[in-house]
Amino acid sequence: MTNESRPAPLSRGGLVPEVPDGAGQPLAVRLLRPGGVLILSVTAVLYVAAVDPNEAGHYPTCPFLALTGFQCPGCGSMRTVHALAHGHLHEAFSLNVLTVAMLPVLAFFWLRWARARALDRPVRTKVAHPALIWVLFGAILLFWLIRNLPVGSALAA
Repeated sequence: MTNESRPAPLSRGGLVPEVPDGAGQPLAVRLLRPGGVLILSVTAVLYVAAVDPNEAGHYPTCPFLALTGFQCPGCGSMRTVHALAHGHLHEAFSLNVLTVAMLPVLAFFWLRWARARALDRPVRTKVAHPALIWVLFGAILLFWLIRNLPVGSALAA
């Protein structure tokens, strides 16, 4: 049997490619996607740092806030990023503590991705145990609920 007529190996998820995506490519090529995400992120932060979201008319209002009058979990995130970019950590925490807490988590996952690409290793597609993902989801929902109650007014942006 020739290589062309051989069926691909099977796994639990179906067909598995024989060569991992990007295997054997030069380092610069492997780092294109993580580098692109980094450039886009830094550009977005620089834009939000330069164009103050505290001034009316620069950015649209949160659609959930506009429709319901309640804050979503992300309300205040741009003002939080603006405050962090200017070194105002206390102000950032007072605007949206969830955003401040999630930035190191996002940085960790980006670093893990970039390192895997740099070392030409497969990138893990499973972020965490499903129970941890559900705990994070529950924490976001709880934050969303509490920040809109009178008792949680300190969490409101």
